[in-house]
Amino acid sequence: MYARSEPADREPDTSARPPLVRELLLVVGLFAIYKLGRQAASGHVEEAYRNAGHVWDLERAVHLPGEGAVQGALLHSETLIHLANTYYAVVHFPATLVFLAWLYWRRPLHYVWSRRILAVLTGAALALHLLFPLAPPRMLAAAGLVDTGQVYGPTVYGDTPATDSMANQFAAMPSLHFGWALMVAVGLIVATRSRWRWLWLLHPLVTLLVIVGTANHYWLDSIVVSALLAVALAALRLERTVPVRVHTPWPSVAGAAESTVARTGLPMTRIPDPAVSEVYASSSGGRP
Repeated sequence: MYARSEPADREPDTSARPPLVRELLLVVGLFAIYKLGRQAASGHVEEAYRNAGHVWDLERAVHLPGEGAVQGALLHSETLIHLANTYYAVVHFPATLVFLAWLYWRRPLHYVWSRRILAVLTGAALALHLLFPLAPPRMLAAAGLVDTGQVYGPTVYGDTPATDSMANQFAAMPSLHFGWALMVAVGLIVATRSRWRWLWLLHPLVTLLVIVGTANHYWLDSIVVSALLAVALAALRLERTVPVRVHTPWPSVAGAAESTVARTGLPMTRIPDPAVSEVYASSSGGRP
């Protein structure tokens, strides 16, 4: 008999948990590389605007829905657009860090797998940021969209994109906002067994509506990052625990005999124990 691999709702395998200090340094290092990479991709203003025109034309050629439809729905309520801007500015990094922290503590094997996926996805995204600088739709005059962050707030970007020292505003392709949110949902669905776990897909869905509605990303940005994530998931498989073989002892003679009687229905003849027979014979004077 083989026991099934350990289900996700049991106690975590602490032997699979990496050292905490090493992981903290690794995550901080990856975050620093992410920020430096985005800054290194800045400065290509003319190319970014030219690429934005190409992306906009391609979306219209393949009949993708206009980003303005989502923004128009958000602009019906100032409270709603403010919440969307807040979601864009506040949820991205904290949600991912909480996701990794929970996996580290409760699902160590899933943590190592998810951290690798996020690292590969982020590295591929940074390479595309360098190769294909892209101005977001809020900067493209042909899109006719509102920069909701600047108009309604809050915003994480400066007023002048070309000289923004805090973030690279020309790194729209692909959208790591959506890519990380989608990986958080995938990781939690894989790591848990609750019937409600599929509701985690609401996080990337809301993120998609937010990044498009606030005019920070095109539809194509989310499509490209989804493809990158699919490749990463296919290349880096989750390591499963090895099934444990359960050794059961051989049944005793009495147990086997009783099992035979129960199975056949025949009466069982008891075999006298020689030691017991000898004691009985001596106590009775040898009489039968």
